Amino acid sequence: MKYNSALFIYNGNAGQKESSQLLSICLPVLAESIDTIMVQKCLRPKHAKELCEELGGSFEIVIVLGGDGTIHECINGLAKLEKRPVLAILPGGTCNDFTRVLNISQNIQLAVEEIVNGKEEMVDLVQVGEDVYFLNFWGIGLVAEAATSMSTEEKNKLGKASYFLNALRTIQSQKPIEMTITTDGENWSGEAVMVLISNGNSIASYNLPFSTIQWNDGLLDVFIIKNANFKLMKGMIALKNENADAAIKEEILYFQGKDIQIETKEEVAVDMDGEVYTQTPSTLKVLPRYITMIVPTQNR
Repeated sequence: MKYNSALFIYNGNAGQKESSQLLSICLPVLAESIDTIMVQKCLRPKHAKELCEELGGSFEIVIVLGGDGTIHECINGLAKLEKRPVLAILPGGTCNDFTRVLNISQNIQLAVEEIVNGKEEMVDLVQVGEDVYFLNFWGIGLVAEAATSMSTEEKNKLGKASYFLNALRTIQSQKPIEMTITTDGENWSGEAVMVLISNGNSIASYNLPFSTIQWNDGLLDVFIIKNANFKLMKGMIALKNENADAAIKEEILYFQGKDIQIETKEEVAVDMDGEVYTQTPSTLKVLPRYITMIVPTQNR
């Protein structure tokens, strides 16, 4: 990797000591391959999006050190730029799902080395409505309710385990959602406790072991779970790749598509990349190979 200029964005929610340690690891390594680096600290919600909108087009590469929420903001800031820079992401949050999707190490020292020695790859982006985008997943039902009910204190204390624990609690009270999903002109109507539409294969740091999920195939993977219980939740996490695709047919309604519309009888909260700030109805459209990202040259 060799670039003339970079915008480096990091999440300011981490403590001063932790942030200084992370920067002292990342910046010297990056400086060996990048002539000029502008460092910007996120100070408030939506600040990362604003920085990318205002500054992103002036740099060859944007490097983001943060969690899934910070990356989600940056994607939404970069998506509409006429001249989009290359994007590199480093794990700096609780789950760091899309770094896992791209097989980037969760060790910050190794991750920055992988970015410096990485290669450019075109990655699909998904547009929701007119002006919202996501990289990893869109979900309603259990996944959104679990994210909404989790407190910041619980997240900080338990880390990634807090997502799974909240999902288990939510199972007890989740009511089926009546909906219609139109995928490339084909309709499905019914009730479900969760719908997950995926571009990546990691949620709350848990790998979804389905071979069909690819981040550059121009397709979205739709999973409809009509009934949820602890056994199903545990099984989805524990399955190995060779067993997962067969399990889909038995437990989960599954299909793929490029253009998807979701309508629910009543408005429900939507979770995108771990962020809950919109509601149904939703219209999803794949933007194939829309953004250039840095990925490791070798699989670990």
